Amino acid sequence: MQGAQPFQIKHEAILNRGVKDFSLVLKQVFRDDRDMSLHGIHASLVTPFTRSGAVDAASLERLAVHCLENGVDGLVALGTTGEAALLAPDEERTVLEVCRAVSDRSGTPLIVGAGTMGTEDSIRQARERADFADALLVVVPYYLRPSDEAVVGHFAAVGAAVDVPLVPYNIPYRTGKQLSAETLLEILALDCVAGMKHCAGGIDADTLALLAANPGKAVLCGDDAYIYPMLRLGAAGGVAACACLAPSAYASMLGGTADALATHNKLLPMVEALFSEPAPAVLKACLAELGLIDDPAVRAPLRAPRPESVAAAVTAFQAL
Repeated sequence: MQGAQPFQIKHEAILNRGVKDFSLVLKQVFRDDRDMSLHGIHASLVTPFTRSGAVDAASLERLAVHCLENGVDGLVALGTTGEAALLAPDEERTVLEVCRAVSDRSGTPLIVGAGTMGTEDSIRQARERADFADALLVVVPYYLRPSDEAVVGHFAAVGAAVDVPLVPYNIPYRTGKQLSAETLLEILALDCVAGMKHCAGGIDADTLALLAANPGKAVLCGDDAYIYPMLRLGAAGGVAACACLAPSAYASMLGGTADALATHNKLLPMVEALFSEPAPAVLKACLAELGLIDDPAVRAPLRAPRPESVAAAVTAFQAL
């Protein structure tokens, strides 16, 4: 695999087919020869709800189109930002159908969240979502804190069960499982893995060792505040919730110029404000205030943010 090139998306001939037909043709026509590397900024989408509490498909489509038209390289659906764990199966399918259709029209990759704390359930979820995905974002098993060897085995088992590549999601401050750089490189070496979303909560020694090893597959920074420095250290891109609000600003950091550093510095107050309360509450409120989604609702146990948090985030965004 050479460098961090985008997915080779060839969906145009089957845009008007049903999802099941699409998945069959996709597998037969181009999945085997598709470039599975990743690059650039991938917007981690919120899941908008209507005032009655249903998934707002129209708002989701509007937001996804907004992100892609303003420079992001791909979308991420059913991640933590999308409140995936709080959705019913039929709601998950609505999200996937909307995001798949938008990605097909734009010719951009769709990464879909899948994975739980157990291997068997992660395989089930991965199989259910694989037909919609160009890659599956699979979190390190959380809470149980299995051995490093068991984590590698977990990803190998999930990858063997589906025919789309995995993007393992390393986020130790949420999973409770710290993985060494050596283990992260072992995971990246799996044939079923296309890249990794890495969220160390900072730039620690393992992050430096991981990037310095030049693993030959994409490392995507998942901490919105650290995307620019991670890019400078060799990351191929990032997965950013904040890119829903400021997609063009995040996309502009890919050049590594002095302007990119200035953009990074301008983004920091916005990022801090957006994450000042449990995400994605502030982000959804900002998106609603700007008309990108119709309603800011989040699902319990999340709560609506304080007005001052939203005001701070909007002010920071307007200062970009």
